[in-house]
Amino acid sequence: MEQNVSRVRHILLALLAIIFLIGIDQITKYLAVLKLKDQEPLVIIRNVFELLYLENQGAAFGLLQGKKVLFLTLTAAFLIFIVYIYFRMINIRKFRSLRILIVFLTAGAIGNMIDRIWHNYVIDFFYFSLIDFPVFNVADIYVTLSCIIFLILFLFYYKEEDFEQIFPKKGKKR
Repeated sequence: MEQNVSRVRHILLALLAIIFLIGIDQITKYLAVLKLKDQEPLVIIRNVFELLYLENQGAAFGLLQGKKVLFLTLTAAFLIFIVYIYFRMINIRKFRSLRILIVFLTAGAIGNMIDRIWHNYVIDFFYFSLIDFPVFNVADIYVTLSCIIFLILFLFYYKEEDFEQIFPKKGKKR
């Protein structure tokens, strides 16, 4: 019983964190529309970083422009998969970082999904002109950093037997 209460508490906390993170993403995009749309870029550090309004109908680096249905389908499938993983994880300290990464990944995916549904494009506004990096937004930061940290954890922290606790091999009980 106590374990179920703890699990419900963790799930509610994760949902609140996701809502909070999506809120930050959506507020920053709203401010970008309000302050940056149809304006000259706002230079923060000359020749290095600026705020530049962009409506992106594609993926990173401008790939797959105008493929809204594909993006929505892939995002929905991705969200189902990571929620499935979240619920399969046993509630131990070893998986705390993985659960946090799932919260950020979910918030990022939903943040950009909201844009695609409401606007038919994603609002981007951060631009590193020094390296001519593609324009991005807060949700992109959530997803990118989560993926990088997950890769580091996967390579250096988690072991195969850790993942077997989430996805047991055939014939083994969890």
